[in-house]
Amino acid sequence: MPRHIEILTYPGSQLLDIAGPLQVFSSANDLARLSGKTRPYDAVVVGETDQVTTSSGLALSASPLPDAGSSLDTLIVPGGWGVNTACENQPLVDWIRRRAKAARRTVSVCSGAFLLASAGLLEGKRAVTHWGRCQEFADRFPDIRLEPDPIFLRDGDIWTSAGVTAGIDLSLALVEADIDRQSALAVARELVVFLKRPGGQSQFSSALTLHDLGGRFDDLHSWMMQNLHRSLSLADLAEQARMSLRSFSRRYRQATGVTPARALEELRLENARRLLEQGLPITRVAARSGFQTEETMRRAFMRHFGTNPQAYRERFSV
Repeated sequence: MPRHIEILTYPGSQLLDIAGPLQVFSSANDLARLSGKTRPYDAVVVGETDQVTTSSGLALSASPLPDAGSSLDTLIVPGGWGVNTACENQPLVDWIRRRAKAARRTVSVCSGAFLLASAGLLEGKRAVTHWGRCQEFADRFPDIRLEPDPIFLRDGDIWTSAGVTAGIDLSLALVEADIDRQSALAVARELVVFLKRPGGQSQFSSALTLHDLGGRFDDLHSWMMQNLHRSLSLADLAEQARMSLRSFSRRYRQATGVTPARALEELRLENARRLLEQGLPITRVAARSGFQTEETMRRAFMRHFGTNPQAYRERFSV
């Protein structure tokens, strides 16, 4: 029998969080049909009403929410701008909690992790969500072990994924787990995407996230960005912040959650990433970003992004 998959939708849900996984399972069915095999999936979009408007403005038709106790293989919960309102919809949150008990596995895409957390499904679990909402998630659910960098991760029967298109990455992993690697690779080729994307989600963010909620060091960060080509020491940063070395190190970490050295490296990497996307030579990128050598930059890229500068430039330069 095909695996029954339910993809939830609600007002303001992210269209691609729904359409991405749905297309992966549909393509798996198409490829199975062409090879004379039984379709592996029966995927359906479900919602509280028969028509739901997504955050893009496109309305989706949805089947009614099934009885929470009926059998299913996989429950997929998307994110989107409407997720906060959905988290306050107690009947929906209760349905997700009860539906997950009937499912073999439960999946969130992007900020859909907020709904799983609200339903109590992530207690004691590792989880990931959209990079831009990590701090908000950590503040709201401090007991959940949030990991900001993975594209997706699995903890037992719970799968969570990062921002938007990461739902496709996760769905391909589900196909690989359900059928085999060859089938997942065939779907990836059909959709012209990576089967396993290189690097973590941090490399795809458009701005550095330095959880400085009070903005105390905003001026310092601006100055650092303007002087990345220089060899900046901790003493240079403390002097610019008009603080003693000891006080600066302590207060900076309290405000941002990272050490000054870590913040400086992340700013250098963010700058290098943007320059590589413009197609600049790696030697120039290393110099303009303040890395002493190309090798130093390469090691930093591998440590943070899981890929090297050359591979990143080849993949993302315009």
